[in-house]
Amino acid sequence: MTMSPTAVLHSEWIKIRSMRSISGSLAAVFVATLAITVLTFATIGRAEAGNAGAEPVFDAFYALNFGQIAAISFGATALSSEFLNGALRISLCAVPRRGLFYLSKMTVVGGLALGVGLITSFTAFLVGQLFMGDFAIGLGHPGALRAAFGGGVYLALMALFAAGLAALFRSAVAVLSLLIPFILIVSFVIGDIVGGVSRYLPDRAGQLVLHQNPDGSLGPWTGLTVTAAWAAAALLAGWWAIRKRDA
Repeated sequence: MTMSPTAVLHSEWIKIRSMRSISGSLAAVFVATLAITVLTFATIGRAEAGNAGAEPVFDAFYALNFGQIAAISFGATALSSEFLNGALRISLCAVPRRGLFYLSKMTVVGGLALGVGLITSFTAFLVGQLFMGDFAIGLGHPGALRAAFGGGVYLALMALFAAGLAALFRSAVAVLSLLIPFILIVSFVIGDIVGGVSRYLPDRAGQLVLHQNPDGSLGPWTGLTVTAAWAAAALLAGWWAIRKRDA
């Protein structure tokens, strides 16, 4: 008997919940971001806020730079687990319709990443401001609410971007080896060399939503749309790989 879409979604949720490496990387999105937020704001938060070039909204989400690494790890491991020890063959025996299997997998990954991402983004903002004294801002500050919501969406998009690449490369190690150095190092080097073009890279475009008043041709939501386009391209490439390649 063919499984219903609801049953497939539930089975994918059980897979993620039951595998510690996957659920742990999802939890790390919140834990890492909050830990870095507390450490940073409790030690140098006020000193940095007093600088002439300080941007209170963007600076409030500094720790998302670390949370996104965990989000990428979550997306990559959630998909790569299917390529270990013949797990994909078992999954496709239970759900022969590859389109339904892939859509359900990505729906669960994206939904969980979005939920945790939103909780993480809002919590990081609110907790960080507890240490800021007279420099504290609230969600009513111009751009703050949009940045908090957009930060959660950004984390979800980066998780989906990694998940699509993991489906294509069939390896979390390959995806992490590509994306983490790119985001932490290469993106900044390219930005220094090519200038405005770097705004269209997935991380830089998406993080424009965290700025109160982004500079350049891309606005906060158009930047996030660029990141969504990168994620969509990766997901389509992953779907091609799942559909065409042998399990």
